[in-house]
Amino acid sequence: MPTRHDIRNVAIVAHVDHGKTTIVDAMLKQAGAFAAHQHLDDRMMDSNDLEREKGITILAKNTAVKYHPKDGGAPITINIIDTPGHADFGGEVERGLSMVDAVVLLVDASEGPLPQTRFVLRKALQAKMPVILCINKTDRPDSRIDEVVNETYDLFLDLDADEEQIEFPIVYACGRDGVASLTKPEDGTVPPDSDSLEPFFSTILAHVPAPVYDDEAPLQAHVTNLDADNFLGRIALVRVEQGELRKGQTVAWIKRDGTISNVRITELMMTEALTRKPAEVAGPGDICAVAGFPDIMIGETLADPENPIALPLISVDEPAISMTIGTNTSPMVGRGGSGKGADAKSAVKDRKVTARQVKDRLDRELVGNVSLRVLETERPDAWEVQGRGELALAILVEQMRREGFELTIGKPQVVTQEINGKVHEPVERMTVDVPEEHMGAVTQLMGVRKGRMDNMSNHGSGWVRMEFVVPSRGLIGFRTEFLTGTRGTGIAHSIHEGLEPWFGPLVTRNNGSLVADRSGSVTPFAMINLQERGVLFTEPGTEVYEGMIVGENSRADDMDVNITKEKKLTNMRAASADNTENVVPPRRLSLEQSLEFCRDDECVEVTPEAVRIRKVVLDQKDRSRTASRAKSGK
Repeated sequence: MPTRHDIRNVAIVAHVDHGKTTIVDAMLKQAGAFAAHQHLDDRMMDSNDLEREKGITILAKNTAVKYHPKDGGAPITINIIDTPGHADFGGEVERGLSMVDAVVLLVDASEGPLPQTRFVLRKALQAKMPVILCINKTDRPDSRIDEVVNETYDLFLDLDADEEQIEFPIVYACGRDGVASLTKPEDGTVPPDSDSLEPFFSTILAHVPAPVYDDEAPLQAHVTNLDADNFLGRIALVRVEQGELRKGQTVAWIKRDGTISNVRITELMMTEALTRKPAEVAGPGDICAVAGFPDIMIGETLADPENPIALPLISVDEPAISMTIGTNTSPMVGRGGSGKGADAKSAVKDRKVTARQVKDRLDRELVGNVSLRVLETERPDAWEVQGRGELALAILVEQMRREGFELTIGKPQVVTQEINGKVHEPVERMTVDVPEEHMGAVTQLMGVRKGRMDNMSNHGSGWVRMEFVVPSRGLIGFRTEFLTGTRGTGIAHSIHEGLEPWFGPLVTRNNGSLVADRSGSVTPFAMINLQERGVLFTEPGTEVYEGMIVGENSRADDMDVNITKEKKLTNMRAASADNTENVVPPRRLSLEQSLEFCRDDECVEVTPEAVRIRKVVLDQKDRSRTASRAKSGK
């Protein structure tokens, strides 16, 4: 069959923070994608604000480099897909793998294979793709290259790789310095026999198969990603499997429901480095962007109008976590960060607070996010949103908050399934790296959350690696306690492992809440009296309302408190007038920490200026009545 030798399609996959985006930066620079005078930022592929703030890749993105072989041959286009490393964005990884013919598996020379490494490798092996192993960060002082290579071989055997797949080439690299070698360097050193990524490029050309096609086959192009442009409208990123796409060509658009309509391609673009440039034709194996399809969705097919043949839809794993997202129903809706309506009118005129606006935004998110689901609830102003994990849903809420939405977010829940008459829940495989002195604290923490230890190994450097299988709901609120228990030194990563029978009730938060019993402004006098009752979340001068949670109680039950109480002033001089007391600084909770803190009867109010935790039922009397009924069993 004919083969296109002028193109290679490869995805770079790895665990979080193993250096995927950094090595793509180095590939772009060394392939001459930029002029010498151009100013370049670090992690150029992480273009999203949240990606830069959090230091992780959230969206799978593609780039292309023109590689000029050293033997003077014709230049070869290498299409590179930079994929996320966090398990919650696994849908992006699966979508990225549908565009390529091989993967580069990046593994940290110190940390070795971690849960997400297992996940992305399993997907690649299932797709029968060849794998190139790249041991990155060889210059780390604690690198252990031989052990990491052996652990990777064990992982391949554990995932039932066939003989061809397990005979993978190994490249040793320091992505930050843009150096790679086929010869193993000493632990903690940069490869000494190379000064560029040339060995890495040559390994890709030698081991990534060139696209193969059939001259007689009709057109088939798979939609793998979506983008938008102010002038062109919706843009579909497609991989051409067979035939050719041309600008102005009429193609058959095969939708997810099987219906077919003929549409003209108004614009065709090819990626070069970080920009898209107009093109006239795209052939088999090319990854290109096309416009002219107003409602096209991921997984659909562009085909020959005379002989339309659909490609298989992109399938992703089932969601594991859900949360309810609805309109803001608090007394402060639309009132800005200060809560004073008249003062904040100019700041909140573009505020999005209606159910229609929230629903439209969630529908837009479904267009490009294949691993997300939005389900109707009993209430017309709230929807159940299901995703891979807590972080993925928190990222969606954070994006909406920055766009001016005001929302009420329910406590994250797990998505259960009934199998053979029994309720099953999702479980995670959690890998924990901690110093030896914190082993007991972590084991106790996982025991409370019904975690089952599967494996434990000691690297001999004072650190221990433990593997647990734990129910997904046990990990809601786990991160904060884990960091506290390990004094901020522990590293924990998890990956979806499957479904197991319901583990029974879990109690993960022992302390109750301090709940404001009236509206008003927080006073230092009230805070000084309350700070011995627990940890406060609010600062002096903050506007609060009845039912808003202002702190964590030191006891197990909730306590209604007056945090707006003012000191009564008289014309009598008090004996303690000269005594001063300091207000303990409040604990500031991020959006993720607020979601972790929530109990079943609590929710999070999210606005562009503030994140507040509140009771679902604000009225104190109604809550007391409901609690009394629950105790009496009525």
